[in-house]
Formats: sequence, structure tokens, C-alpha cells
Amino acid sequence: MAGRPRTAAVYRRRRFAIFGGLILLILAIAAGVWLAIAQPWTDAGAEPAPTSTSTPGSTPTDTPATDTPSPEPTAEEPATAVPCQARDVTVEAVTDAETYPSGVLPQLSISLTNKGDSDCTIDVGSTTQVFTVSSGSDTWWRSTDCQQDPSSMVVTLAAGQTVTSATPVQWDRTRSDVATCDQENRPRAPGGGASYHVAVSIGGFEAVATRQILLY
Repeated sequence: MAGRPRTAAVYRRRRFAIFGGLILLILAIAAGVWLAIAQPWTDAGAEPAPTSTSTPGSTPTDTPATDTPSPEPTAEEPATAVPCQARDVTVEAVTDAETYPSGVLPQLSISLTNKGDSDCTIDVGSTTQVFTVSSGSDTWWRSTDCQQDPSSMVVTLAAGQTVTSATPVQWDRTRSDVATCDQENRPRAPGGGASYHVAVSIGGFEAVATRQILLY
């Protein structure tokens, strides 16, 4: 049986369908090529993208992804000094002379030696210094009786180091008493070759021996 004759309208619809498909295919290929060339894009005025890595949900950071281990203590790093112990410190009384002519005032100082193997700290301020001058069993003078504005000063005493107080304490050759600090005519220590002994302590550490001086 013979088919029905094809009309001009049918041919036109088929041609439009074929041409339309070709156009869509060409457009799709062109879009794919453009995306491949243009991605990823950046703004010319924008800052460069961060070089560090980040994980989803985290904020990018400039630090490495792995933690850097903390440096281990080395032998060159000094250990923190601890307070001095009595067994490690030698305290000595120091005077600027052994004999003093009439009218010359003794200048008293302290010598400290760290005989231990490690550095240690000690308060060498006037708050912790005590000078005592006695004649036999009679205490004539104590530096703390009339002390003014005492202060603290913690220093590190290196192992094996010996230091001496830079500013001496002066004994005015009178008898001290907390009740007579403002008096000008306090009893004066006898001279004529009289012997006196200077004892010192600092930071709770006492000198083992006293230092003898003679007054004239």
C-alpha cells in the first residue's frame, strides 16, 4: 500500500529540528571550552589566594598544618636560681680598718660568698642587714635600732662568687637605743685602745666569727 504523500510543511519541520539540534550542540561545545579556559578566575586587584591549607569548616591559617614541637631545654639554658641556703653561704664582717684614732668613725660592711655549686638568690637590702657592736657581753650598738627607710634588694649570687656591700654602714661610736635615736648626747664608746667586736647577719644568715676593732 502506497504511503501518504509528504507535504512541504513536514519537510520544513524536520529541517528546523535538525538545524536546532546542531545549533544547541555547537553552543554546548563552545560553553564547555570557555569554562575550561576561564576557571578558576581571580580578580586582578585581589590579594593572592592563601597558600596555607584548610579543612572544611575551619578558618584558613598561615601556620603549618602540623604542630611544631616546643624546643627542649638545652645545657646552655641557665636554670632558675633558688633561694640561698645557710650551708651554701659564708658571711663575714668587714671593716675599713682595724684601729681607729680618736674622732674617726668605723665603716662596717658585709662579705658574702656562695660556696655552693649552683647560683642562688638572696635579699641583700638594708632590711635584712644587722650589724652589732659589742664589748665583752655589753652590746653597744645595733644598726637596726635607729635604721631609717630600710629596703629590700634580691640579687643572684653566682656559684663561687664573693661580693661585698658597696655602701658601708657607719658606727658613730655611741650607744644605740630605740628610745634615744633623736638624742645628740648619747653615751660615747670609750677609746684609749678599747676592744670591740663587730658581728653581722644578712638574710637570716649569721657570720660565724666577729671582727675585732680597737678605738683610740
